[in-house]
Amino acid sequence: MANGMKVTLTPGTVKNYLVSGDKDRVSDQEIAMFINLCRFTGLNPWLKEAYCIKYGNEPATLVVGKEAFFKRAESNENYDGMDAGIIVVGLDGEIVYRKGTLKLPEEQIIGGYAEVWRKDRTHAFRIEVSFEEYAGRKKDGSLNSQWAKKPATMIRKVAVVQALREAFPQTFSGMYTAEEQGKVEEEYVPNMADMTSQGRIDMAQASVPQDVSKDAQPVGGSAAAEFFS
Repeated sequence: MANGMKVTLTPGTVKNYLVSGDKDRVSDQEIAMFINLCRFTGLNPWLKEAYCIKYGNEPATLVVGKEAFFKRAESNENYDGMDAGIIVVGLDGEIVYRKGTLKLPEEQIIGGYAEVWRKDRTHAFRIEVSFEEYAGRKKDGSLNSQWAKKPATMIRKVAVVQALREAFPQTFSGMYTAEEQGKVEEEYVPNMADMTSQGRIDMAQASVPQDVSKDAQPVGGSAAAEFFS
């Protein structure tokens, strides 16, 4: 079950509709890992909660959509809000922490920050991340399209999901977004006709290749980390 929906995921469905990039190059094992990610975390890929990115001969990247983080945080009874923004340096060299994503033309973004509160804790969980460490880049070293167009938005997202994961480790362990891995989150919404034609999504009975163990760990676990490193 995912969000109360019964959905069936098969290798064919994943390859044809849920892989971003070079879908013909994705392997059976990578597809199986994606199915297991959805199964063990209860994520619904049709709602952009999880997707697989594959480019060329590079290992596939399994990522969780940022909306899944926000939905799960809001549904947790102990979630008590958050604050997030960017870290910039002005012409005078002063470091400024600014809520939101507003950056002045003369300023340089050097990072992002986020702070999450829990009702059952006496302190907040605060994370600060470096722009240089997470900015997605092309092979020539230049920023990719999303990071070039929306640098403030992207680095803030990284800080937010990391703060949520630290505040709620049992809820978000093993879940990573595209921004954390220097990838681009696809602006793709599956056609509902495609979803209907594929039938329901039943994570518990999702088909996986016979040579891949059904006990495979979700992304972020040791098995996934080794395979996709």
